[in-house]
Amino acid sequence: MKFLLVGLGNIGPEYALTRHNAGFMVLDRLAAQHGFSFSMTRLAYTAKWQHKGKQLFFVKPTTYMNLSGRAVLYYMKQENIPVENVLIITDDKDLPFGKLRLKPKGSPGGHNGLKSIDEVLNNQPYARLRVGIGNDFSKGKQVDFVLGEFPEDEMIQLPDYLDRAGEAILAFCTMGIQMAMNNYNQ
Repeated sequence: MKFLLVGLGNIGPEYALTRHNAGFMVLDRLAAQHGFSFSMTRLAYTAKWQHKGKQLFFVKPTTYMNLSGRAVLYYMKQENIPVENVLIITDDKDLPFGKLRLKPKGSPGGHNGLKSIDEVLNNQPYARLRVGIGNDFSKGKQVDFVLGEFPEDEMIQLPDYLDRAGEAILAFCTMGIQMAMNNYNQ
């Protein structure tokens, strides 16, 4: 059984540790822990890894956030992975920092990466793991906040948080969405 696991983010060193790159950070942490690495391919950095008899295909789109759907659709077709085996990992400003929310479907909630994916998948339901980044910003400062780096106190907690998100991804692939939700939603 194959799974497509897509972390959303923006490429470039200026975005590396920003809140909006939480999806990339989760996949990078998982790769470091389990010894697989990403290579530049068409529309994305990709990696393959076997886990408990499952083929996991990881994608970090290089299309920038607003066009993430192009990479998702391309690799779904390329790897012949059905939408029910797709998991999108993304930041969520409506969740407090440290909270995870795994859902089998949902709305984009104003997230441009999810809007792009909705468009190319014609609003088919797909699973998503939302990684809370908080919303400690004043009116009109949302862009600065999501494109800003985590403050020092959150950076200290970030490794454990990314580890939990990685565990939730593996649970999605091995136990299914319902059990993973029961174990990882807070």
